[in-house]
Amino acid sequence: MCAKQVKKPGEVPTTGHEWDGIREYDNPMPRWWLWTFYLTIIWSVAYMIFYPAWPLVSSATQGMWGTQPAGDTRLAVAEEIKRFDDANAPIKAKLVATELNAIAADPELEGYAKSAGAAVFKTWCAQCHGAGAAGVQNLGYPNLLDDDWLWGGDMESIHLTITHGIRNTDDADARYSEMPKFGVDGLLEKPQIEEVVEHVLALSGQEHDATKAAAGATVFADNCASCHMEDGSGDRSQGAPKLSDAVWLYGGSREAITESVTYARFGVMPNWNTRLSEDEIRAVAVYVHGLGGGE
Repeated sequence: MCAKQVKKPGEVPTTGHEWDGIREYDNPMPRWWLWTFYLTIIWSVAYMIFYPAWPLVSSATQGMWGTQPAGDTRLAVAEEIKRFDDANAPIKAKLVATELNAIAADPELEGYAKSAGAAVFKTWCAQCHGAGAAGVQNLGYPNLLDDDWLWGGDMESIHLTITHGIRNTDDADARYSEMPKFGVDGLLEKPQIEEVVEHVLALSGQEHDATKAAAGATVFADNCASCHMEDGSGDRSQGAPKLSDAVWLYGGSREAITESVTYARFGVMPNWNTRLSEDEIRAVAVYVHGLGGGE
């Protein structure tokens, strides 16, 4: 049996916890730590009394020093936004009234459009097209810096794309096209897919199997040329990409092209006419057009 531990005079009591002969002493907390802790509690209570602190459903508690409307930070922000909107109202109206291709002729209007468009782009478009608008290859987010456009890169086409979107079901005016799933739906046999892939590699100037590419030219003419054109130059009216360059939306490797032919691609862009005002759509169209790839 273990001998009972006898507390010596002046010895700090234990918490009763003991493990492998090691006992935990119940030492009191330092006074400075306790007073600091108490002061933080007092400070937090005072802060909640005097300052806005607790969020509610549509507002927040204002505190004794923030009960007036001017003390409502949300209201203050709303008033500040309204002040800028009112100040910009004339130039916004001018932007909406001016022909798209005439905006560049007015330096002040173009400067405003690019500045406002950059803000709209960073808020709504950068999530897909990237902060620098270079897109994300292999994920189907187009690069907006080059001159390779699926649906046209002039001002009117960019404006139309932003307004109504592509292949969405929310806007009746969204431009729509759909690539057949040649492999999944059995439209082409596996050898035919291999041949047409080699032909596409040849069109884009990449290494390819010449024998298969020659056979693939016939497959391409019968199944692909109606959208991508016989020379692979594409068709913007259908959003059919150009296949004769080095610009690829989903990758230009043999594997990526094979996947595209087998399973098809179906990128969707939302319509922004329900989320952005007409002046915002025009502003971001001007901004995108001016990034370097606009026609």
